Amino acid sequence: MRRTATLMLVLMVAIFAASHWAIGAHPQWATGLGYVNAFAEAAMVGGLADWFAVTALFRHPLGVPIPHTAIIPRKKDRIADTMAQFLRDNFLTPSVVARRMRRMNVAVSAGEFLVNREGGERSRFMGGGAELVAEVLESLDPERLGLRVRQGLAGQLSKIELSPLLGSLLENLIADGRHRPLLDGFIRWAGLTLEDNEDAVREIIRSRANSVLRWTGLDSRISSSVLDGVYRLLAEVLVDPEHPMREKIDASLVKLASQLKTDPEMRAKVEAVKMDLLENPALADWWMGVWERIRLSLIARARDPQSALGDELREGLREVGRALQDDPRLQAQINRFARRTAVGMTSRYGAQIVALVSETVKRWDAGTVTDRIESAVGRDLQFIRINGTLVGGLVGVTLHAITQLF
Repeated sequence: MRRTATLMLVLMVAIFAASHWAIGAHPQWATGLGYVNAFAEAAMVGGLADWFAVTALFRHPLGVPIPHTAIIPRKKDRIADTMAQFLRDNFLTPSVVARRMRRMNVAVSAGEFLVNREGGERSRFMGGGAELVAEVLESLDPERLGLRVRQGLAGQLSKIELSPLLGSLLENLIADGRHRPLLDGFIRWAGLTLEDNEDAVREIIRSRANSVLRWTGLDSRISSSVLDGVYRLLAEVLVDPEHPMREKIDASLVKLASQLKTDPEMRAKVEAVKMDLLENPALADWWMGVWERIRLSLIARARDPQSALGDELREGLREVGRALQDDPRLQAQINRFARRTAVGMTSRYGAQIVALVSETVKRWDAGTVTDRIESAVGRDLQFIRINGTLVGGLVGVTLHAITQLF
């Protein structure tokens, strides 16, 4: 644009010179050429004046230090302060931000983004979120993080008295009969354990029998009878829901539930066991292993595009989006929070933002300021030169026509 404006000025100079020569050489054409000469002369003056004005903003015209030229390099500090003041007065005041935020429905916009976009920006958002989760889990020290989590859980558990909770849980299980499947499982486990260790049980019975029983072989018969009796008892209890042994077990469990809730001695024992477990190094090692498996699993699932974790995140975000779209009370709360946050940040950090703008511009050297402003508005300023050339020419033609008429 600078070259175009300069070529137009050069063209006007050439037309002025040519028309001036032609008028002298061909007086019969003086009337018509007079208009051309007047247009070119006035256009040349207008183009030169606007070239001087535009150039004077950024540098000295032709390098001559004429007063009141190179305005931007000389006044860059004042320009920085003016820009900062303009930004502070028109954008970074709490009243302006609050008025602007009042016209925005942040909650609905966020809800539409989460619900309606299946690809594009939303896919990048989801992928970036999953990658962020993975990178955070990788960047943190696994041992230290696991230790912090364990300490947090241990701290919370140490504040909770487990005995009343266990008593209430046991009471509810017994009242609803939900303990029976557990009891059946325990009976089956006892039978299988006894079967797996039958030889050891026989050896215990044999070792406790006297020498006469061992000499006569009655110890084997006694151990077989004992084992058969235990197997039979377990089978009867397992198949008969009304077996007396079940009633005795239920009564014992009811008593245990009551003791857990009301007996101070029992509660103290449970608390002692809980603290022993929390302080047990073996439990700490077990937890660290569990935590490391959880961490690695989360990292792998976050980075796997086919993992269900992405579907779960998408569905969860979609539900949040629907709630933001459909719930007016939630919208009001979110919008009020966003407005207060924006106003609060403006009040707290507005002056710092303005100072950052001012100080940054002041740190730039004069050449940097000139180049950046000229690259931003220089094209439009060259249009001023072009328009000045054309407008000047039209004014020259008009004045020439007036002088010819009168």
